[in-house]
Amino acid sequence: MEKRDCSAEEFFVQRKVLDELHLDEVAQKGTWSTKPTLGEQMKESLRCSVPRLKRAVLSWVPVLSWLPHYSFRENAIGDLISGCSVGIMHLPQGMAYALLASLRPVYGLYTSLFPVLVYFIFGTSRHISIGTFAVISIMIGSVTEKLGPDSNFMGNGTNGTVDYDRRDAFRVQVACSLTVLTGIFQILLGVVRFGFVVTYLSEPLVRGYTTGSACHVCISQLKYLFGVKPARFTGPLSLIYTLVDICRLLPETKVPELVVSLVALAVLIVVKEVNDCYRQKLPLPIPIELIVVIAATIITHFCGLTSKYSIDVVGEIPSGLKAPQAPDVTLFSDVIGDAFAVAIVGYAINISLGKTFGLKYGYKVDSNQELVALGLSNTVGGFFQCYSVTSSLSRSLVQESTGGKTQVAGVISSVIVLITILKIGSLFEDLPKAVLSTIVFVNLKGMFKQFMDVPTLWKTNKVDLLVWLVTFASTILLNLDLGLAVSIVFSILTVIFRTQLPRYSILGHVSGTDLYLDTDTYKEAKEIPGIKIFRSSTTIYYTNAEMYLEALQEKSGIEIGKLLTQKKKRDAKLKRTQEKEKKKAKKEAKKQNKAISHLSNGTFSNESEMNERRVSAGQKRQSQGNGVESLTETPTNGRVNWAYQHDVTVSDSDSDTGGHINTQASHSGDEEKATHSIILDISTTSFVDTVAVKTMKNIFRDFGEIELDVYLAGCQACVVEQLETAGFFSESIPKSRLFVTVHDAVLHILHKLGRGDCLLDLSCTTQM
Repeated sequence: MEKRDCSAEEFFVQRKVLDELHLDEVAQKGTWSTKPTLGEQMKESLRCSVPRLKRAVLSWVPVLSWLPHYSFRENAIGDLISGCSVGIMHLPQGMAYALLASLRPVYGLYTSLFPVLVYFIFGTSRHISIGTFAVISIMIGSVTEKLGPDSNFMGNGTNGTVDYDRRDAFRVQVACSLTVLTGIFQILLGVVRFGFVVTYLSEPLVRGYTTGSACHVCISQLKYLFGVKPARFTGPLSLIYTLVDICRLLPETKVPELVVSLVALAVLIVVKEVNDCYRQKLPLPIPIELIVVIAATIITHFCGLTSKYSIDVVGEIPSGLKAPQAPDVTLFSDVIGDAFAVAIVGYAINISLGKTFGLKYGYKVDSNQELVALGLSNTVGGFFQCYSVTSSLSRSLVQESTGGKTQVAGVISSVIVLITILKIGSLFEDLPKAVLSTIVFVNLKGMFKQFMDVPTLWKTNKVDLLVWLVTFASTILLNLDLGLAVSIVFSILTVIFRTQLPRYSILGHVSGTDLYLDTDTYKEAKEIPGIKIFRSSTTIYYTNAEMYLEALQEKSGIEIGKLLTQKKKRDAKLKRTQEKEKKKAKKEAKKQNKAISHLSNGTFSNESEMNERRVSAGQKRQSQGNGVESLTETPTNGRVNWAYQHDVTVSDSDSDTGGHINTQASHSGDEEKATHSIILDISTTSFVDTVAVKTMKNIFRDFGEIELDVYLAGCQACVVEQLETAGFFSESIPKSRLFVTVHDAVLHILHKLGRGDCLLDLSCTTQM
């Protein structure tokens, strides 16, 4: 049967018939054409795209990759205990940190519920606890108070009281709009694979920033501890003004609230220390925060402290969940800068904790997916009246230490928070705000411990110490938003300054090896006579290219500008001398011609012969007196080094460029007498720009004019490609001047000098 191509429909019909007749082997033997048809191509493309689609879905929704394989036997007990412990911590911390955001405590409970569930689906870390955090809360609070100050909600009455309900409702709108915009920023950064942005936030910067933020948190809670109401300040130095105002109001301190604060603070500190000391023996840490909250609420309610001593309490906590509500987009323009700052800080804290636990337990935390997960948590949470979240160090440590293995622990903690919101939230209406402030104070302990970074960095790295101190000071003095911007700019400037001010070295050979080390640091490294090996500790580019050239001249002891100037002066002097000699010769020739015209023919013949002899003798003397002129007029393969005295000898031509090795004596000193070759070790250079290429060309040109040969060593492949693209290599700078290692370049130079006996043992070069 003749083979023919068939359409997709014919193929599937025929295939179906063969399947029914169990004659698949007929199709395989070639009854139809073996050329893939449209149907086969479609099936093949589907087979290829389905695994790709599956991988994409699993990467964007990580819960689908690990939840189907969840082991109840290994993980269920640990996740249950861990979830309960973290859920208990969520309750007091959520309510306490809501005060930092200038919101009612119930919104802290909302924030501890919805974002946690979203992160469970999209997050890649198994141990971090998403929810409220002091630093993010205080950043949110600075925005809500700035856009919704009390002065904007004064009542119409004569007493000028504040309409707290309207004020709080507006602040919730501000917080939700800020949170949604923060989430959008994080999602966009994650989608464009911009997770590396956190690398610009170094560890000293993050730790200095969180320490400064802890000071902001501490000062903001003093008003609850002392029961005073300081004025609200904004802008730079607002923290200082607030602290001064609180000190001014100390005589008005409410003693009952101060007593409640001190008692709660003492109990929390003591039991926290017990938890730390006996954490290996205790199956679960004592939930002292929840115990203090319950005890303070009961005492305040049954002892009537609110009515007797006017203690400020949490107030109404509505039961149940609220319907989702779209944010006020008109506020986006007012909070866009703060939203970006919150997005970056929240992500930096989240990814640093996530990668720490990932390295400890051997699993991968995807930085870009973490951005997406955190962004979705914030975006979805913003619709449910939550404010921005990130991971909490204290809760994450509890989740990990109590046996938590997966984010199922987060779901369990959310269930506890949900029960509290639906059923028992209203029982905490008589909870004193001072108690919540003490909980905040105690949880700042870890951040204040970061002050110990200062002596450590003083011993290890002064530049990192400077970054830490500048970050801390700018955060304290300029507030959280401007402080972060100044810190990032300063951190980047330190990198620029370090590349602008690298360490330049002259390398020497270590006898018996192929190693070349800094002669100033290693005594065993000896310079090879006649060869200068120069290295920079960083990449050569536009910020340090000029300094590279200056350092090369300083380290090698060869002043190019001075030598070139002297060469030009000698050239000019030689030219003037030649012109004078020519004029003198012309005058003598004229005189001789006049004298010859008065003589007889016989006399003319004798005199002309004598004159020719005189002229030739004069020219010979001129040639001998100016030996350089004769070298210049005579075609040779070498070049004259005008930078040195004209009493020179020219060696054989350089096989690379037609140049030669300069072995003549120099007028400039002993150092320059021996130098005939320079090797530039650029192994530390990872890229070159147009300025660096131009600088390299100038080095080859200028040193070539004073008869010094320049070579490149240790050039990386990517740099070679960039040099080729920039047109660096040419007839004057051939690729034969490029060597893989410094040792190869040295061997090449010694071979050109005819010192073959030193090729195997460079230690003898020190004797030359």
